[in-house]
Amino acid sequence: MGAFRRVLPFSLLSLSLAQPYQTSLQWGPCNKTEVPSDVPVECSTLFVPLDYTEPDSSETLGLDLVRVPAPVKPSKGGILFDFGGPGGTGRNVIGKDPVVQELQALTGRQYDLIAFDPRGTSGSRIPMQCIQSEADAWSYALNILPSNASDVALATQWARGAMIADTCYKTQKKIGSVISSAFVARDMMQIVDALGEDGLLRYFGFSYGTTLGATVAAMFPDRVERMVLDGVQNPHEYYHSQADIEEWSDSDKEFSAIFTSCVENREKCALAQGNSKTAAELEQEIWDLLDDLKFHPISVRNFLIDYATVKGLITQALYDSASWPALVQTLSYVVNGQLEEIGQLLDAIGITNITDIFPQIAQPQSLTGIHCSDTQVRTEKFEDFVPVVEKMYDTSRIFGDALVFLYAACSQWKIEPKERYTGDFNVKTKHPVLFVGNTHDGLTPLVSAKNVSSTFEGSVVLTVDGYGHSSLVAPSACTIKMMSAYWVNGTLPPEGKFCESDAPLFSGITWADVINEYYGNGTAPVKRDISRTHKLAGPIPFPFIHS
Repeated sequence: MGAFRRVLPFSLLSLSLAQPYQTSLQWGPCNKTEVPSDVPVECSTLFVPLDYTEPDSSETLGLDLVRVPAPVKPSKGGILFDFGGPGGTGRNVIGKDPVVQELQALTGRQYDLIAFDPRGTSGSRIPMQCIQSEADAWSYALNILPSNASDVALATQWARGAMIADTCYKTQKKIGSVISSAFVARDMMQIVDALGEDGLLRYFGFSYGTTLGATVAAMFPDRVERMVLDGVQNPHEYYHSQADIEEWSDSDKEFSAIFTSCVENREKCALAQGNSKTAAELEQEIWDLLDDLKFHPISVRNFLIDYATVKGLITQALYDSASWPALVQTLSYVVNGQLEEIGQLLDAIGITNITDIFPQIAQPQSLTGIHCSDTQVRTEKFEDFVPVVEKMYDTSRIFGDALVFLYAACSQWKIEPKERYTGDFNVKTKHPVLFVGNTHDGLTPLVSAKNVSSTFEGSVVLTVDGYGHSSLVAPSACTIKMMSAYWVNGTLPPEGKFCESDAPLFSGITWADVINEYYGNGTAPVKRDISRTHKLAGPIPFPFIHS
């Protein structure tokens, strides 16, 4: 693990220089280490109130912004982005291929794309860093486990939830009180004002970013000029429930689709090659494997492949169906006991080479700090927590045990935010919102898009025939046409509009192919490398393999 080190407590005073709030932005070169990019980008910093509930305070917080100028001039203005989490960062994503090419295509190429790292995230100036010693960091990382991993795992997760709640209260009480989504919504409106455009918000949010978008729309409905919420989380549950039950409604359906598509593409699917097994038989084989690994982990070199490892690989793959060929190849290795191939795979993805654990636990800590600040429900006793866990298990067998570590911490959370959004989502925005949902999204089901849209007056749901999380995983010329028309002209899709995907499962067709065909201008977008592409910031941490 290397030498132990201690992270010094983050000094709020270092951020809180007494200076007036800005009314404009000065754009300039970016720090390439903090803001990697494949296209020209510009950076700026905006100082906003650290605590919006204390108007007389001189404490400020610097928001670091990055802007990708519109390729088509003149620009129609800036669109703010949030890629989800909560706890995900934006500055390290917005300018990178192929994501930037996809976002420009979907927005009509006529807008500047703007991202920042919200309060509490690892890229912000006040990251939620509760854990401060290396020993504690490794312990935390290695114990983010599914609550079905063993007979005692659920009670263990509850106890560890109390530990992280206590630790965060002791080390991050002040920071933890000013990182709520309500404060981030106010930060966004500060950015809008400083852009010096028309004073109206243009926003594109994915995953948790849809909850953030719904929050800012509910707080500032008269200032919404355009808003696309893609891969929709139910904000009603997010704020008011012990757990996000609806979020997992389609998880098992998407998981089953892996095996259906595998059989339909047998020559391209490692699990189905050389046999005549049905989709149901292949799926059962993996369930049997998971059950067996609880009691008989597999030793590969100095590592154990157990229930948590394989479950984590599966849940990660459900973010993007383009990763399914790699997933089924990996599962085939495990099922057939091909230990050398498994070892080579571990080396290839770099999971055996982790030397600095702190970056690996940054997003789970941010996720916990922000989500627990936002949710209003607390639970004192373990026996009162068990029923909601059982409800998650009943909702999804594949995802139901994945986030219990988060909900256990939130149930016992001790830091109260300075502001939490407590209103409803019966909203009439200045211009109607466009909601987007995939037919097979294991993290944010289509029903959530429809449920939230029903409370946003005049809004429309665009349905995409996609497998995975948000429309970014379903290359579609139809989606480009519908979304870009909304951004450029304000034109909503017809009620009930359904967009087919142009990338059949296991086909290898990417957004690069679709964008090049759609725009037909000789550009050659970069193809998506599944092993390296940043995914939307989701709530499910990548599995750690026990050594």
